[in-house]
Amino acid sequence: MGAFRQNMVIKCRVYSIFNTRNLVTSGGSAYISLLEQGLHFEGTSHDNKFSFLIGVRNKSNRNLLSSQETKGNYVPSSSDLQALLTYQINSRNSLELLGNISKTKFNLLPEFSQLTSSVFSPYFSANLGLDIFFEGREEDKYSTNMAGLAWIQQPRKNLKLKWMLSRFEDDEKESIDITGAYLFGDREFDKSKPDFGIINNPLGAGLYQTFARNKLNIEIWNASHKGTLDNGKHYWQWGVSTEQQKIRDQLNEWEYQDSAGYNLPYQPDALNISKVVKSKANIDVTRISGYLQDNILFRDSSDVTLQAGIRFNYNTLNKEFFATPRLGIAWKPSNWKRDIIFRGAMGLYYQPPFYRELRRYDGTINEALKAQKSWQITAGMDYNFKTGTRAFRFTTEAYYKKMWDVVPYDIDNVRIRYFGENRAKAYAAGIEGRLFGELVKDAESWISVGFMKTREDLEKDTYYQYKLDSLNNPTDSTLTEAGWLRRPSDRFFTFGMFLQDYLSTNKNFKVFLNLIYGSNLPYNIPGSVKYRNALIIPPYIRIDLGFSVLLLDTEKTNRRSHSPFKNFDNIWASFEVFNLIDRDNTISYLLIKDFTNTVFAMPNRLTPRLINLKLVARF
Repeated sequence: MGAFRQNMVIKCRVYSIFNTRNLVTSGGSAYISLLEQGLHFEGTSHDNKFSFLIGVRNKSNRNLLSSQETKGNYVPSSSDLQALLTYQINSRNSLELLGNISKTKFNLLPEFSQLTSSVFSPYFSANLGLDIFFEGREEDKYSTNMAGLAWIQQPRKNLKLKWMLSRFEDDEKESIDITGAYLFGDREFDKSKPDFGIINNPLGAGLYQTFARNKLNIEIWNASHKGTLDNGKHYWQWGVSTEQQKIRDQLNEWEYQDSAGYNLPYQPDALNISKVVKSKANIDVTRISGYLQDNILFRDSSDVTLQAGIRFNYNTLNKEFFATPRLGIAWKPSNWKRDIIFRGAMGLYYQPPFYRELRRYDGTINEALKAQKSWQITAGMDYNFKTGTRAFRFTTEAYYKKMWDVVPYDIDNVRIRYFGENRAKAYAAGIEGRLFGELVKDAESWISVGFMKTREDLEKDTYYQYKLDSLNNPTDSTLTEAGWLRRPSDRFFTFGMFLQDYLSTNKNFKVFLNLIYGSNLPYNIPGSVKYRNALIIPPYIRIDLGFSVLLLDTEKTNRRSHSPFKNFDNIWASFEVFNLIDRDNTISYLLIKDFTNTVFAMPNRLTPRLINLKLVARF
């Protein structure tokens, strides 16, 4: 019964719930599962002028987070309400109203954490462990709401106009006050010994405290217009918008770390608090943007579509105005027997900064921050073909992106920390390919492969390279520039595969396999120029496996009138195993100092294997 309540998903069609004169509900669905519950209704009026779509969800990751390495009382919850209302005034005018309300809470009372990392090399090998015992709590609250109204006009068949007005608000509150006492050293992994799992050779011990009282409120008003005009060979698209942003931010956070009775870094007769951020920001920005694009169709021996356009943007914060051209082309050889489309595009791309990029490490705001700029070029193809009676589609795209005025950033656990300065130039290049097809009829599968390389070169990233004598004393130094380094998103190789199948003798028994592989990622060492992004996060590997079986088919005629399943269309049962190989994938590192002030990186890992039972019913 527990598995049924946890994982049952029920989708139903509901008729005549609102049995009013002008309104008939045409359908709906409801589901309940271990992590999420939801309900939606949709309907139209008798004259088809009014329609609505309303959905509500409630989500909790409590059971998922309970398998984390940090044990404690996790109370995460998230709920949202979405609605889309449309009204057809006449044949040429209609109205749309879109709304969304979302609230998320996260409460954590951590108890203890046990991290482990094994080191193997010709010079050193060890099984390192970190035990942390916590006091305190974390309480976070996030809420967003959005409402948008659109008036759609179609004065002529080839002309469509859309006028939009919207408001968006985001409100965030973070409250953290957590103290952790830790013991770091060699952990015993021999199960035959009585101290199995215990740190038997301490290398470091201490105390740290994390404190935060942060508030953020963002309010955005937007008025915009879009239009399309079809003149046969020319298909024009245009748009213009004005946006008012109001940002109110208050940061108050710090960290304190003490190892073996000494503040880190050590300062005699002083209580050293590190990573102190105290700031307030009140920002009002007006942004004006727009675009104009023409899609030109050439018909001769081949079909060629040319896209040419321009985009512009201006904001009152740094008073930066720019206009960037774009060009794209698609070619389908009409005299070829093979169904192939070749694609290419190039252009300038300017990305105006939002609030997160404006904020420096110390919390101050750089109102003079410029847009990050790049020029890009892409080329690719789509190829549709058949093998026997099976249809397949292969797509591929190669790209190169050169960037300047880049705002560097670091990954701090699950946070992104921007420098708040245009301090770098960068590039990214790669190629991706994906093959879609049905290995068996009515069961689509795909395989994807990607290669990418991205590097950045920061300004003023110099350090001294020292020459040492036989006693390891410095004798000379050279000022060295770090040069091109890996960006935090530099993942050279990715591979994905999704396969579906069923028994040849019984299509009611299905199976799926999902495989994801991603090569290593760099991770930053805070405050280090020489070893920026020098830590390596191991490759990400995950395999998911699932089985499903049809328990009740769609035939209702043979069911008895008093059967409890009389109104069900079908019922499916499934068994799913996520992270089948139980791999401890690393997401970030926790840096710990021992008694000699040597820094060790202890991995923070994602969730292990997870089993899910599900029952799906439709009626």
